[in-house]
Parts: sequence; C-alpha cells; structure tokens
Amino acid sequence: MSDRAMQEPTLLLLTALADEPRHGYAIAREVELISGGRVKMRTGTLYGALERLLGQGLIEVHEEQIVDSRLRRTYGLTTAGRETLAAEAARIAATAREAARRLGVSGETATA
Repeated sequence: MSDRAMQEPTLLLLTALADEPRHGYAIAREVELISGGRVKMRTGTLYGALERLLGQGLIEVHEEQIVDSRLRRTYGLTTAGRETLAAEAARIAATAREAARRLGVSGETATA
C-alpha cells in the first residue's frame, strides 16, 4: 500500500479476512462485529472495496461455488494482504502506546 494510514473500511475488511476466508455476506457481518456495530457495509460498497483490494493484490478469490443458482466467491488474504494488515496493526498499536504514555495511563486503565 502506501505510507499513509489505512482507511477504516479497508482495515476492517482485511481484519475480517485475517483468520479465515469468507464470502461477501460473512465479511459484512464480521465488519459489523469487529466495529461493534458502528460500520455496516452496503452491498455495493462491500463489493466495490473487494474488487479494489483484489486489484491491489491484498486479497484473492479463495473459492468459487454455485449456491442456489448463484455464484458465491470466498475471499482470503494474500501474503501481501497479511503483511499490509500486520504493518497497519503495528502502526496503530505504536500510536496507542504513545497516546497512553502521554496521558500517563496504561492501556488497561485507559477509558473512553
């Protein structure tokens, strides 16, 4: 990707695929779960983002199958996607540690 911070929808999509491949509806549910219900991806937004991530080489089609006469694609992270997500997670963790340090609190006692 780039040196810029990852946009939240991209971060959530990659995180949703970090533990196992998923199809579109399952990805949308995971994004909602990970975000605590804050982010609900509409179908068009979700599939547009998946196409973009496919084009960037961060995800791949893991499997295709016909379910109820419709094509169902299952997506998974590529090696580049895993590396990109790991780098972003490290960046976010470092920023959170620094914020906690400057506030004079530990991560366990910091509250929102």
